[in-house]
Amino acid sequence: MNLHITNETSRLRAVVLGTAESFGGTPDLSEAYDPKSREHIKAGTYPKEEDMVREMDAVAKVLEKYNVKVYRPKVLKDYNQIFTRDIAFVIEDKFIKSNILPDREKEIEAINHVIDQIPESQIIKLPEEAHIEGGDVMPYGDYLFVGTYYGEDYKDYITARTNMQAVKALQELFPNKKVVSFNLKKSNTEPRDNALHLDCCFQPVGKDKAIIYKGGFLEEKEYKWLVDFFGKENVFEITREEMYNMNSNIFSIAEDVVISEKNFTRLNTWLREQGITVEEVPYAEIAKQEGLLRCSTLPLIRD
Repeated sequence: MNLHITNETSRLRAVVLGTAESFGGTPDLSEAYDPKSREHIKAGTYPKEEDMVREMDAVAKVLEKYNVKVYRPKVLKDYNQIFTRDIAFVIEDKFIKSNILPDREKEIEAINHVIDQIPESQIIKLPEEAHIEGGDVMPYGDYLFVGTYYGEDYKDYITARTNMQAVKALQELFPNKKVVSFNLKKSNTEPRDNALHLDCCFQPVGKDKAIIYKGGFLEEKEYKWLVDFFGKENVFEITREEMYNMNSNIFSIAEDVVISEKNFTRLNTWLREQGITVEEVPYAEIAKQEGLLRCSTLPLIRD
């Protein structure tokens, strides 16, 4: 397999899409990894397997419509395998295994049938102290945008997933790239104030556009840097509630085609105004676990 990922929006050719089959049902409150899941466990509104399987199948159909090669993980019994973006990511021709929460190690084994097609020299595991998840990593040409959390209380946040050791490790791995890190707002208790990953508050779209939620950034200067980088006229600012519903977590099939949640009315209207085809799917049940379309896809090859 010839891996190739240099940005978020070039024409997609191959991707790993997660699976909701046998996801294990509603977890115990003590097992929740994020505040949004906790909220729905408490309220008795945690998503049901059949609803999430249906939502993910809708995405698979769209990907197949555009002739994208879709890989799925091997189904593990009673195990949540929806968010493949967490477990690994591709930059250029390198497949980088994430150092994720220890409870989730089996997820990577479930895509060994994909990893076996990649030359061993291109598979990279970062040092153990470098914590990282794919939702925090965004290649953008010569740049690499990385979400992190600078605070000394990093270890107190189960929602802090990528640390500064990982940012440094990526800079060493890709010395020709400009690695730009962003200090994200974290909360273990309030999902509206928690940017679990960078893609929960920011994502490039189209040729030169971006979706941004200002409140996801702890440092205003870093948010402003992004706005200046893309140009204010090219930025779609989402609200706190839209961020909570995961509006920045759509997924690009090409510069002019995206998959988006059907209830994202304001965003989808704006995208169409930019000349982008919006393939709408239902994904509101999966969103209850604080992840959406980008989180459940692991792109392998883009043009």
